[in-house]
This record gives sequence, C-alpha cells and structure tokens, in this order.
Amino acid sequence: MSTCRLLLVDDEAEFIETLGKRLARRGLTVHLANSGQQALDIIAGNELDVVVLDVKMPGMDGIEALQKIKALKPDLEVLMLTAHANVEVAMRGMELGAFDYLMKPVELDELLYKIQDANKKKCLTG
Repeated sequence: MSTCRLLLVDDEAEFIETLGKRLARRGLTVHLANSGQQALDIIAGNELDVVVLDVKMPGMDGIEALQKIKALKPDLEVLMLTAHANVEVAMRGMELGAFDYLMKPVELDELLYKIQDANKKKCLTG
C-alpha cells in the first residue's frame, strides 16, 4: 500500500486536507484538488493509482469529472464519494467506470480498504 498514489478531489478544502494528512500517515502519496478541473490538471501531470472524487461540486460535478478522467486515463481507478444518497447518480458513476461509490462521512478504515482494492485492480489491469 505504500506505493499507492492517490488524488483526493472535493470542494471542501478542510475535509480533504484533514483526510489527506490521515491517509499520508498510513503511507499513501496524496495529492489534493478542490475542483474537477484542478483534478484533471493534476492527473495530466502525475502518475496516479486511485482517485477519490466527490460527486457534488460547483462547476464541473463529479460525474462530468469522472467522464473526463476516464477519457484521459482509462485505467485510473476512481472511487466516488458523496454526502447525498442518490442511487441514480451512483449507478451512472458505475456505468461510466467508477470503481465504487462511498457515502460521507466515510470511516477511514473503510476508505483505506476501498483504496487498497482499487489499487490492486489497477495493478492487475494496468
């Protein structure tokens, strides 16, 4: 797990800064983005393994960002994260290639487990 390169994308800066620090302490290399566009810029310039992507963001939402991420790097695994329970959005994300869908607030251990699973899949397919 120490080689997992992760991108956290959420418009709530304090949330991803705190989460990023906690994940970095667990051995992950963590990048942070506050918007879909910033995420795409980071993805274009860095080798990453997993993206944790908030669904509800101003401007480019998570579904649109997911489509662009998959167009840019199809093998990059994306976990969708949202505070808003919406089965249709979850299904749409999965149809577009999201690895999984998690609800906020997410337990750190659950998130780590999903990141590990997504990273293993990327290693097997990429």
